[in-house]
Amino acid sequence: MEQSQLFSSRGSNGALVISPKHQIHASSSRVSNWTLRLKNPNSFHSSTDFFTSTTATSSLFHSIRKKRPSNRLRRERVVVSKMAGYEGKTVMSDVISGKMVFEPILEEGVFRFDCSADDREAAFPSFSFVNPKDRDTPIMSIHKVPSYTPTFESIKGQQIVKIEFPPGTSFFGTGEVSGQLERTGKRVFTWNSDAWGYGPGTTSLYQSHPWVLTVLPNGEALGVLADTTRRCEIDLRKDSTIKFIAASSYPIITFGPFASPADVLTSLSHAVGTVFMPPKWSLGYQQCRWSYDSDARVREIAKTFREKGIPCDVIWMDIDYMDGFRCFTFDQDRFPDPKSLVKDLHQAGFKAIWMLDPGIKCKEGYFVYDSGSERDIWVQTKDGRPFVGEVWPGPCVFPDYTMSKARLWWAGLVKEFISNGVDGIWNDMNEPAVFKAVTKTMPESNIHRGDPELGGSQNHLHYHNVYGMLMAKSTYEGMKLANENKRPFVLTRAGFTGSQRYAATWTGDNLSTWEHLHMSISMVLQLGLSGQPLSGPDIGGFAGNATPKMFGRWMGVGAMFPFCRGHSEMDTADHEPWSFGEECEEVCRLALKRRYRLIPHIYTLFYLAHTRGTPVASPTFFADPKDPSLRTNENSFMLGPLLIYASTTRDQGVDQLQHTLPKGIWKSFNFDDSHPDLPALYLQGGSIIPFGPPYQHIGEANPTDDLSLLVALDENGKAKGVLFEDDGDGYEYTRGGYLLTTYVAELQSSVVTLRVSKTEGSWPRPNRRLHVQLLLGNGAMIDGWGTDGEDLKITVPSEDEVSKLVSTSKEKYKIRMETVKSIPDVEKVSGHKGIELSRAPVEMKSGDWALKVVPWIGGRIISMEHIPSGTQWLHSRVDINGYEEYSGTEYRSAGCTEEYTVIDRDLEQEGEVESLKLEGDIGGALVIQRHISFQKDNPKVFQIDSSIVAVKVGAGSGGFSRLVCLRVHPMFTLLHPTESYVSFTSINGTKHEVWPESGEQLYEGDLLPNGEWMLVDKCVGLGLVNRFEVDQVYKCMIHWGTGTVNLELWSEDRPVSKQSPLKISHQYEVRPIS
Repeated sequence: MEQSQLFSSRGSNGALVISPKHQIHASSSRVSNWTLRLKNPNSFHSSTDFFTSTTATSSLFHSIRKKRPSNRLRRERVVVSKMAGYEGKTVMSDVISGKMVFEPILEEGVFRFDCSADDREAAFPSFSFVNPKDRDTPIMSIHKVPSYTPTFESIKGQQIVKIEFPPGTSFFGTGEVSGQLERTGKRVFTWNSDAWGYGPGTTSLYQSHPWVLTVLPNGEALGVLADTTRRCEIDLRKDSTIKFIAASSYPIITFGPFASPADVLTSLSHAVGTVFMPPKWSLGYQQCRWSYDSDARVREIAKTFREKGIPCDVIWMDIDYMDGFRCFTFDQDRFPDPKSLVKDLHQAGFKAIWMLDPGIKCKEGYFVYDSGSERDIWVQTKDGRPFVGEVWPGPCVFPDYTMSKARLWWAGLVKEFISNGVDGIWNDMNEPAVFKAVTKTMPESNIHRGDPELGGSQNHLHYHNVYGMLMAKSTYEGMKLANENKRPFVLTRAGFTGSQRYAATWTGDNLSTWEHLHMSISMVLQLGLSGQPLSGPDIGGFAGNATPKMFGRWMGVGAMFPFCRGHSEMDTADHEPWSFGEECEEVCRLALKRRYRLIPHIYTLFYLAHTRGTPVASPTFFADPKDPSLRTNENSFMLGPLLIYASTTRDQGVDQLQHTLPKGIWKSFNFDDSHPDLPALYLQGGSIIPFGPPYQHIGEANPTDDLSLLVALDENGKAKGVLFEDDGDGYEYTRGGYLLTTYVAELQSSVVTLRVSKTEGSWPRPNRRLHVQLLLGNGAMIDGWGTDGEDLKITVPSEDEVSKLVSTSKEKYKIRMETVKSIPDVEKVSGHKGIELSRAPVEMKSGDWALKVVPWIGGRIISMEHIPSGTQWLHSRVDINGYEEYSGTEYRSAGCTEEYTVIDRDLEQEGEVESLKLEGDIGGALVIQRHISFQKDNPKVFQIDSSIVAVKVGAGSGGFSRLVCLRVHPMFTLLHPTESYVSFTSINGTKHEVWPESGEQLYEGDLLPNGEWMLVDKCVGLGLVNRFEVDQVYKCMIHWGTGTVNLELWSEDRPVSKQSPLKISHQYEVRPIS
């Protein structure tokens, strides 16, 4: 591309405008242009790095050290500007860079950074902060300077921020993300996306949290928030370095360094708010299905739970309860009397939660559509008409929750809806998801007429990431309007930093695989480390069929998550706890009884999270942040001082694992429920936690029931813990109607005395028995009984007696593990519907690439990850899409779903680092053969050689097969659909840029790409190059789908013989683009 000719002019406000003239290629279909605008300075002046305003009332900007500005300037093509508050910074023709300026806000240790004074003024209001003014108000009394100062570059409307930390720094958080717990080497994009069947390399899920929790080598921690609602790249691929990239201008907020990661989360909560106080019943087990298709089926599910003695508190109603998927309606055939259904559920101890989506059926006569149209509350297109997009009901309009009148309207509908006996509401599809759209959402050009305090009228690009949070807030407020004496319970799929103030969340449409079981621990922890403590996965996996062992293991660990719900999609096997045989059912029963015993402890953790901002579930390294070996531990986590250690691999029970524990005293225990498929439990020395009976539902509990305490003494013979109690619902606790008890225990002269050291609240202490269990190690314990509120003494046996107790307990544990009925190790359960996901894909990794191949369904490639960039170019479900090959011109013809045989698997052979040969029988004596290989001499490339071969064609056919066509059909994932296109040069020399709006395009003859074409993602600055043999390819097709694109290669269409197979050889490589 020729260098742009620059021209400049003055805007109406005196700003300098620097623009290149339009770039136009005669043979190209796209025109590109950009503009860089620098605002006029307001009151920001400096000749050094110490920036101050011209008036005493203006903000005070600080810098770490005074230097001459010339020390920081680049000396090539540099212009020193006196404009726009960028004095002393590097200003090139299209780049401005330098150190960010800062001011202390909120409380000690919290700093706001901006590129300049003008950027500070230009930043949009905060959605993250509970009180946006806190972000914008400097604290003049704090004179400390930050330990780490970000640098920035502003280029073409993008603000690139970089913060460097000492070697050995670890990164966590980044919100709802899949993959590993420690995030170094990863890159994510905050863009709320409908991500069905996501994988460990998926870079955008349902929620956006532009936040990184940084743990320094010495165990101290610091949090970094990029406070922008726009699409934001969080790049952690360089060791000990955070990079944010988003549209200008946005501030960076840092929290700390503080002494521990928990202190950082507490400070964060002072800014973005704490989790809403959940009603106690919402901490019980919850059962869901897409869908329980009638009230009769719902009653049957509820009855079975009670008959089988499996604890459960909630049954969920998915979208099929509605009349034609219309929100706020009920299907009159299948759910004719929701009030009666809820009444029956309540009598059996169940609550009912119902789904509401944002898409409103566009149909006159439908009361929701009519009332919304009357009030003019729909999201609009750029030309001012209501936007109509396809979702479950068909053509839909979408409420514009950025307007207060729309939020009030929605809250009013929710208030009326609650009168049907609704206990909780599930907001789904609120990214917002839109069908039949390349971006899987509404156009970025749509207009939201936001309230001025939210940022005013802006396009969808600005409000996309907060749409779900605003919907959840409106739902939450509607539930409060319906009954001020009950706490709302809202579950939202989409969210943003601050969503925890209104709603719980779950980790979206996961898969029934061991990989997703393992990943669920890290995902729940990352959300908690990002300020959202009330989350959990779909236990057992949403898509596909779990096996009995997988489901039992998942229930074992899922029963310890803050939010505990089983859920599965239609056309899969039933996924209730009793659906996988007696052995799995018993493990599920044990797991859920264990949860219900621990409800007093979990409820206390939520009260502390709500009032103090402390985490509920936290990574194991929180027990010792200085120990780097704990930072990558993904098999265990903590609920306060309670450590849960789980097995998430198929071939090892928890008793076969080597348990890596933090330093210090950790006492193992159980409830006489040890099992190879259940997690091991440990209590940290110095801790006391409460527990109770294993109720069938939380409503069974009575304040006068026995209270039990588990005690683990520290090295000084002391322990401490708290218990929160109230009515379990409502808001009396905010007016003193609660009891917060601090219990302490101390060993003196072989006697442990447990007493109440402190109480808060006016809720009367129940008259109840107290049962104290003192842990000795390896599951051994001694106990004592007394009255709650009175001192209780337990005599500790001699060392010999303790040793005998511990030895006996170890032997008892060993015998139980050897004799307990294990869940059968079955890969596939006969008779189950749906797709088998539990078999492990073949993993190939070499050089720049990591692939996953599924031989048993079409031999498809389901994951194609470029390791250096962390970009997952292809990710699909097991049974469809991904990289497929067909034997005909018809879509999904033979070869697509047949089971392929692995003919050869070489980890290393001549000229190749690793290769895989597959063969699939496509009928008529034909096979598709595929050879996937990594090249030793070029690790950047992997190659696929495919052919349709006649293995035994009868003489009657003349030795030739039926008419066949080798059709290579890869479906690539678009991380940034509006910034992606396909580029190539045809055989005749014409250049093409094919963008999503072009739909489907077919190229042949002289228009065929001349041996290669490239899928370009402008956002990440990379192109996926596909090279092929031109003489083997007769047609190339581009098909843009919903968040995907197919780049297809077609052979000629002809019969084949043994001597004349059809072949296509092609390669993939990633190339940086300028």
